[in-house]
Amino acid sequence: MGGRPLIGVSTYLESGARWGVWELEAALLPAGYPRLVQRAGGLAAMLPPDAPEHAAATVARLDGLVIAGGPDVEPVRYGAERDPRTGPPARERDAWELALIRAALAADVPLLGICRGMQLLNVALDGTLVQHLDGHAEVVGVFGHHPVKPVPGTRYAQAVPEETSVPTYHHQSVDRLGTGLLPSAHAADGTVEAIELPGASWVLGVQWHPEMGEDVRVMRALVEAALSARPAFEDEAP
Repeated sequence: MGGRPLIGVSTYLESGARWGVWELEAALLPAGYPRLVQRAGGLAAMLPPDAPEHAAATVARLDGLVIAGGPDVEPVRYGAERDPRTGPPARERDAWELALIRAALAADVPLLGICRGMQLLNVALDGTLVQHLDGHAEVVGVFGHHPVKPVPGTRYAQAVPEETSVPTYHHQSVDRLGTGLLPSAHAADGTVEAIELPGASWVLGVQWHPEMGEDVRVMRALVEAALSARPAFEDEAP
């Protein structure tokens, strides 16, 4: 089946969104995400929050899945007490996106987690998080940059073999790796900046925000994996 693969990107609900004369609750996604999917050769589909039991049916219609960045994961999800510096919970979003991740893993649908999405991937596989670290979000509301070094031989290193400067904004990170996950990039301070799941068709999480930069290689790798994972259909006779 030809054409660009369909890549779903998780969105979130915000109250008080305004356009024209309207101020209503809206399902939102920063425009950088669909633009990055499009620049990498995919079709972007925004996935509004839904009941977790609908995650498998949603993923079944996709060629690939992106879990977008956002608020802190509630510590109860990984059996931890809340640090005072951890943000308020987003329970419905946690439940929906964890269900999407687990559905993608079960169906072997190519998956990319971005920032919070990487953290949720780790939690979905029984990993834990560092609830606060310094130096990765220096100014509130402003993306910084720092170098990230790939681990040789990993899936990430295949896509981006050299050390690169990446757009970053986070104060939490991976602590104990989830079951089966391997680190595939690090920051200079040792923070795990990318994780992947060997044995799956294509599963990668990155701690930075590629949608805020110009480098499309990570997203292009997802798009190519999604295209390769499509089942082969024979043309039907008229």
